[in-house]
Amino acid sequence: MSRQTDLSSPPKLSRDVIIQAALQLVDGSGPPGLSMRTLGQRLGVEAMSLYRHVHGKEDLLEGVVDSLMTDLTATMRRESSEHWQTFLQNVAHSVRDIAVEHPQAFPLVATRHPAAPWLRPPLRSIEVVDIFLRVLISHGFTDLQAVRAYRAFSSFLLGQLLLEASVRGASFGPAEEPIDEGDATVPNTDGSETLDDTPEVRRLRPLLSEDHSKEEFEIALELLLDRLDRDVSQ
Repeated sequence: MSRQTDLSSPPKLSRDVIIQAALQLVDGSGPPGLSMRTLGQRLGVEAMSLYRHVHGKEDLLEGVVDSLMTDLTATMRRESSEHWQTFLQNVAHSVRDIAVEHPQAFPLVATRHPAAPWLRPPLRSIEVVDIFLRVLISHGFTDLQAVRAYRAFSSFLLGQLLLEASVRGASFGPAEEPIDEGDATVPNTDGSETLDDTPEVRRLRPLLSEDHSKEEFEIALELLLDRLDRDVSQ
C-alpha cells in the first residue's frame, strides 16, 4: 500500500525554493519585510533550517537579484544575433519587465553590489556585460564606442526604470548596511571573479574602469535640452 503525500507539509527546501519565497516576500512588502524569520514562517520551517541552503540575508538578497536577472541573460543570449538596435531594444524591454513585474524588488538590482566594482547596474553581471560588448563590437562599434554605449545605456535604464518602479510603489528608504555573514557570494568575491569565460570584459576592463560620470551627465543633459528645444520649435 503506497503512502499518501501529506499536502499540508512544508515544501522540500532547496535554494531555489527559498529564493523564490524570498522574492515573493519582497514583492509584497519590499526588502525591509524580508528576514530569515519571516521567510521561515512563510515556508513553514524554523529559520535555522534555511541556513543549510543560504548563508544569511546578504546571500539571500544576492539570490533574489540573480533570480531577477535570469530572464535578462537568456534574452541577451537569444537575441545576440540580431541587429544591434533590435538587440538593445529587446534588452531594454527585458529589464523594464523586471521593473514592472517586481517594482518592490527592482531597487535591489540598482543598489546591490555589482559582480565587479567597475560594472554598473542594472546590467550588473560580467556575463551580461560581455554579451553586450560582444554584440556591439560585432556590428562595427569600436572598443571605446561599445564601452560608451554600455555606460549610456545603463544610465538610461537605471534612471528611467527606478522612476517607474517608484511610481509603482517601490520604497527608496535609507540603504541598509551590508550584512556579510561569511558566505554571501558578492561581498566575498567583489572584483575578484574570474574573467576567463568573458573575453570582451577581460580585454576592455581598463576602459570599463574609467570614470567619466561628469562628462556623461553633461552629454545626457545636452541631449535632453536639445530634445526639448526641438519639441518647442515644432
